[in-house]
Amino acid sequence: MNKRRIIEVLRHGQADDQVMVQGWLRTKRTLKDFSFVEVNDGSSLANLQVVLDGSLADYDRLLTQLQTGAAVVIEGKLTPSPGKGQRVELKAAKLELLGGADPSSYPLQKKRHSFEFLRTIGHLRPRTNTIGAVMRVRNACATAIHQFFQERGFLWVHTPIITASDCEGAGDLFNVTTLDLQKVPKNGGSIDYSQDFFGKQAYLTVSGQLEAEVMALAFQNVYTFGPTFRAENSNTSRHLAEFWMVEPEMAFCDLEGDCQWAEEFLKYIFKFVLEKCPEDMEFFDQRIDNTVLTTADNIINNEFAWLTYTEAIKLLEKADQKFEYPVAWGVDLQSEHERYLAEAVFKRPTIVTDYPKDIKAFYMRLNDDGKTVAAMDILAPKIGEIIGGSQREERLDILTQRMQEQGVPEEDLWWYLDLRRYGSVPHAGFGLGFERIVQFMTGMANIRDVIPFPRTPMNAEF
Repeated sequence: MNKRRIIEVLRHGQADDQVMVQGWLRTKRTLKDFSFVEVNDGSSLANLQVVLDGSLADYDRLLTQLQTGAAVVIEGKLTPSPGKGQRVELKAAKLELLGGADPSSYPLQKKRHSFEFLRTIGHLRPRTNTIGAVMRVRNACATAIHQFFQERGFLWVHTPIITASDCEGAGDLFNVTTLDLQKVPKNGGSIDYSQDFFGKQAYLTVSGQLEAEVMALAFQNVYTFGPTFRAENSNTSRHLAEFWMVEPEMAFCDLEGDCQWAEEFLKYIFKFVLEKCPEDMEFFDQRIDNTVLTTADNIINNEFAWLTYTEAIKLLEKADQKFEYPVAWGVDLQSEHERYLAEAVFKRPTIVTDYPKDIKAFYMRLNDDGKTVAAMDILAPKIGEIIGGSQREERLDILTQRMQEQGVPEEDLWWYLDLRRYGSVPHAGFGLGFERIVQFMTGMANIRDVIPFPRTPMNAEF
């Protein structure tokens, strides 16, 4: 018997094919001498309709046990389906019930459940249509990311999850310690981290960028793709405590090249997902956000707008729209400002470059004007910033000066400074929040619904 995934059966199955499918029961409809059940195995948004004839062995007993959520193995022959929306259905010759599901307690029934409720049953929510579609799109996004970089000769590097440095300098890090919290050793009133596992204070990383720079200055083009963490006490629909980041780093690359890489990268991901997950993307367009497909088309088929931060501020100051946050040169752009530029002014993804040095990180290259740095953000309609990056400061004296200005201890990053002492070259990179791109692509309102097991303040279930 030919074992097949349901998506393969629905797309390529032919009448008279003998197949075996494995999955979970979604619905059951019983008529006089036969029954219909719909089975899903996670490979497809659509279910496979299975016809159970009354002559099937143990038919009556099976019917009483076949409830929503039950796990089954079914063998039989594909036949043309007279029903709408499906080419074939499976006429069962043999059905084995592997695991039942008590209908009185199984929480997923044939009705719409709120996303808030589904988060309370995170161990079962992947079986729903929406979360199933999200996870398939998420998988396709991850595949596209690796494929994009691998096709272009990038090296995938695994940067550390445990680190002693705060890349962004923004605080809000998770401490990593083996100290007994009931008997914390002290030295002069402060915690004595010399007695801790690493002999110094250590954290869960917020970014692999600094380590990626190390690798780029040996291999030219590299990328990281892994989990990152931020202990920000925020319960908004845009924040997670544990999230995944994609961070390429390119040696012999300037700000313009950085922007070009990022634009090509975004277009590639969207095109790949549309090709690999057409049914899922149509589902999001119909059920979640009716601009999903037009947004994807806008990303793929439009050249991104480019302007400087200074030009963006002038446009915002002239806007016939009142903003909650005032606009002036030197302020960090808020989401409302970013969305206005991408949605109202340019109506397409927009790249803003050359931000004031005082609102950007120490590692961004200082421009000749002494006031701005070679930074860039890509702003997208509906979401605002989706990618942030910069050309890195490759000059030792200026990098040291910038670290002093921002209070970054040189002794903690001696190795980072060494990169500027030994074979320094212009280099650049950017970061993409993986959940942010999945949320943007699917139209899902809350970032907690695009990651399998969200970690947020006061929530570490499952």
